[in-house]
Amino acid sequence: MEIPFRTSSNGIDRSPAGHGTQDAPPRYAAIKQSISDAVRNGSLKPGDRIPSESELVEKFDVSRMTANRALRELQSAGVITRRAGSGSFIAEPKPIGHMIEIRNIADEIRGRGHDYRARVIQNSEEKAGAETAALLEVSVGTKIFHSIIVHHEAEFPIQLEERFVLASAAPDYGALDFTQLTPNEYLTRTAPLERVEHRVCATMPDARTRGMLGLKEGEPVLRMTRRTWSRGRLVSHAWLSHPGTRFELSAAFSVDG
Repeated sequence: MEIPFRTSSNGIDRSPAGHGTQDAPPRYAAIKQSISDAVRNGSLKPGDRIPSESELVEKFDVSRMTANRALRELQSAGVITRRAGSGSFIAEPKPIGHMIEIRNIADEIRGRGHDYRARVIQNSEEKAGAETAALLEVSVGTKIFHSIIVHHEAEFPIQLEERFVLASAAPDYGALDFTQLTPNEYLTRTAPLERVEHRVCATMPDARTRGMLGLKEGEPVLRMTRRTWSRGRLVSHAWLSHPGTRFELSAAFSVDG
C-alpha cells in the first residue's frame, strides 16, 4: 500500500528538509526523522510502503545521494525493509523462533497475526547417496524423501526448509501437498517425537539460498540444523535457514533445583 506524504506533525512533512532555520538537521536526518515520527504516531504501520528514493528527492528537495543515505540508514536501524523491484516498506517487528519447542511455523506466523503461505520447490523420492545416507544414519540406497520449501510471512520469505526424511518412517511424505500442511504437522502425527537435536550457526548463504529468501549479497542467514528421532530411529534431518537481519531465535526453560 502506498502511503502519501502528510502535511502535519501526524505524518511525513512535505516541506523541504533543512529550510527555514539555521539549526535544521542535515537533510538525510530530516527524512529519517519524518519517517520515524510517522511510525511512532501510527501514520505509517508495519507493511506500509514508504515513498521511493525518487519521491523523496522531489518532495524533500534533496539529491538522490541524500535520499539514498536516509533509506540505507533506516534499513540498518531496522525501521524499513527494502525489496528490489517492490520498494521500501515499514518493517515488521522481528519474528522470534523457538529453539527448544518444535513448533509449526505456520502456527507461529498466524499467531503473530500474519498470513502464511508456502512455496514448494520440490518434494521427491530418492535413494540415499553417500552424503544423505550419513545424514540419516542409513545405508546407501535407502529410500528417502527430499523436500525444499520456502515459508512466507505476509509477503516476505522467512524460512527456507530443506529436509531429508526416512521413507519407511513417513511413507506418505512424498505425496503430500505442503502448501496445505507443513512437514512438521505431518511428521508430528506420523512419527511422534522421541528425541530432538538442534544446532544453530550464522553463515553466509549460497546464491540459491539468497534467491529463495530474497537476500542481498553479503546478508547472512541463521541456519538451524534439526534432527528428530521417533521409535528409536532417526527420521528427519532438516536445515532451516532464516534471514539473519529479519529473524532471531530464542529459548526459555526451567532448571530443576
